[in-house]
Parts: sequence; structure tokens; C-alpha cells
Amino acid sequence: MKRLAILGSTGSIGVNSLNVVETHPGAFEVVYLAAHSNAELLYEQAQRFHPRAVVLVQSPVSSDWSERFKKLGVEFLTGAAALVEIAAGADMDVVVNAIVGAAGLPATLRALRQGLTVALANKETLVVAGELVTSEARRHGGTLIPIDSEHSALWQCLVGESRQSIEKLILTASGGPFRQRAKADFARITLAEALRHPNWTMGRKITIDSATLMNKGLEVIEARWLFDVPVERIHVLVHPQSIIHSMVEFVDGSIKAQLGVPDMRLPIQYALTYPERLPNQFPRMNFQQWRQLDFQEPDLEKFVCLRLAYEALREGGTAPAVLNAANEEAVHAFLRETIRFDQIPHLVDAALQRHERHGHADFERVLAADGWARDFVKQQIRG
Repeated sequence: MKRLAILGSTGSIGVNSLNVVETHPGAFEVVYLAAHSNAELLYEQAQRFHPRAVVLVQSPVSSDWSERFKKLGVEFLTGAAALVEIAAGADMDVVVNAIVGAAGLPATLRALRQGLTVALANKETLVVAGELVTSEARRHGGTLIPIDSEHSALWQCLVGESRQSIEKLILTASGGPFRQRAKADFARITLAEALRHPNWTMGRKITIDSATLMNKGLEVIEARWLFDVPVERIHVLVHPQSIIHSMVEFVDGSIKAQLGVPDMRLPIQYALTYPERLPNQFPRMNFQQWRQLDFQEPDLEKFVCLRLAYEALREGGTAPAVLNAANEEAVHAFLRETIRFDQIPHLVDAALQRHERHGHADFERVLAADGWARDFVKQQIRG
């Protein structure tokens, strides 16, 4: 039985992770659950899974939550420090990090320094501090297993293969809801339109990132550190059906692809059960339904965020941290409808142009770059 901590349990990845747990009675024990602010759903999850403790990062308005959890026999903790603390528990086997944004970095580092396995859905961890995170994993014997469908696909394609045999990593992208929309029309895109992803049901922030293709740019940076492959050998290919989740081309010209229906429970289950595979009743691939699979190169003039991510990765140092923080603030402003959709990449580009460059991204410089980028974008929005 694997013992789990699920950080971000009330988000889409966390909910799907608990669905996988329920699918396999006796295979997992949920030891800890953590959420940002959704106390109601966290309480419902505690009723179902009976963890030893839960963490609510944002202190609740009501003061009776501690007593309610106590009646369940569950310890109730609050604050970001408690989140990091439970990520270091010696009574766990796998930490699922599904926290949104750069806030997931401290918990990832703490778990890896304890030599734990981190099933990572928080791509920003590797975006802002990929070199630091992977070096800490190597130093302390921690393991990173990706949950993102694209990186899970690459991971699966590379089982039994040497890193020296990789010619190219190919990340597939649905292209989002505006794949066929003219760039000239981007200024008129509404929030409701941007939140309608054609293939996936995700949280609001990641859905907007998918609409700008920044999500794919962040995945490029993540792949560079997960698989130790230089940026020149990481490619993006638009694949609207989202059936091929990613591919690896090898030095002999052979290509491996991982296919499956768009269902996040599949890569989550693989991360939780690795290196084993367990049966399930999830939907299966019907090749008669998918008789045609389409591919095209991404338009970097239209989807500027993807181009900016490549540029930040090539620059290295603190540039990816600036890219990520500026994007988070710009996306949050768009979600509040205080800026237009087409202003997101402009704000990110401005931050990258203006930031003080540091070639070495230690933890303190990452935090400083993150804070600077957020303040810069907020100032730009205020005018």
C-alpha cells in the first residue's frame, strides 16, 4: 500500500487523484490532504478518506473548522508553512503536488530533500527553479515523476531507453480554443471564450494558459529539466485531437508515441503506481472513432507566449522565473477582466525585457525575480 499526501486536493488534479485512489481500494492510503481555500470540499474529502491531517493554506473566515475536523479525528492545520511541513513527512511514499503556480516550489523541494517521490503536476516548480530542483533530487535521492499528460507520455516512451538515444522530444498541443482564430481578433476575445477549452476540463488559470499556448511553453521548460535535454531538441507540434500525448524521436529515426483518450486520470494513475500498471475501468481508445489525426507547426507570431517561453529558457538563469511570475499576474488580471486577452503576452514580454538578468538561479534569486516580476506587471496594469 502506498501512502499519499495530495497537495492541491480540491483542484482538478487533486480531485482526479482521489478518484484514482477510490478506483483501487487497498492500493493507497491518503495520509495528508491540502487545499488553498476550499474548506467545504476539503472537509468532504476528509470525511471520505480519513487522512491524519489536512492543511488549509488560506485561513478560513469561520473559526469552527478546527473543531469540525477534530470530530472526524483529523488534525486541522493552516498556513503555507504547514503545507511545506506535511510535504516532508517520513510516513509517506508519494507526494502529489498539484498546487497552482510558483507556490508549489517550497513543498517540492522539502519533499525531495527527504528523499521522497514527488508526483508533479505543478509545472511551475521546474519552470522557475528546474536546475535547483533536479540537483536537489539527485543529491538526496528524491524522485520526480510527471503527472502532466505530455510529460507522462514522454516518461512512458523513455522506459528502457537511454537518454543518449534521444534525438528529439515532441510535445503535442491541442492548439486551444483559438487555433483557427485570426490574430487580429485576439483583442476581442472574451473571458468566457478563453475558458472553453476544446478537449480538457481544467482549472481557470491553466485553461487560460492553454488558450495563449503559454502552458505549452512552460511544458517545454519543464521537459528540459525532467529529461535533461537541451532546448534545441524539444519541439512542439499542434495536434487538435489530443490523442497522441507526446512523442520521442530516437537517433536511429524511430519514433515512440503514447496514445490515449483525453483523461487526466490515466497519467495520474501511472505516476501513483509507477513502475507498475494497475487495471481500471476508465474509457478506452476507439480507433474507429479517431480515423484521422492532424498535426501542424505552432504559429509563434500568433501565440507569442510560446515564443517567449523558448526565449526565456535559452536565456536561462532567472528569466524563466520572471516569465512565469509575469504570466501568472497577467492571467489573474485577465480572469478579473481588468486587461484584454491580447495584453497577456505584451506584459510578459515587457517583464522579460526589463528584468535584471542573473545567470545563476539559486533559491533567493528565484524568489527575488518572482517578486520583482509580479510587482512590475501590477504596476503596468495600474498604469
